[in-house]
Amino acid sequence: MKLKNVLIVVSDMDRAKIFYKELFGLSVILDSEENVILTEGLVLQEKKVWEKAVGGLVIPKSLGGELYFEEPDMEGFARRLENYGEPVEYVTRLTRDSNGQSLVRFYDPDGNLIEVRSPA
Repeated sequence: MKLKNVLIVVSDMDRAKIFYKELFGLSVILDSEENVILTEGLVLQEKKVWEKAVGGLVIPKSLGGELYFEEPDMEGFARRLENYGEPVEYVTRLTRDSNGQSLVRFYDPDGNLIEVRSPA
């Protein structure tokens, strides 16, 4: 068995594509409007499609999981976050953990939790 993709739910597809392109450099591989596959295996799906498929409501900021990225230039990434075109809601601003790794945690525009950390 092989994990192929990770899917997150978004309420505004265009906004999400811009967010993941500008901050993470992810590009669109396949765009079928309500489902978009980005590089690195991230799939964006429109909220209404997901809620219909699972028969329930999406709960933003549920803290049930996170997207994890590694970035060697954490200071540069922190500047990109600060200068992004719309406010970013932080969970943990840029800090260092007990192992000396830099990290930041924040929500994407739809309340999906993201952690970016320097490589070990």
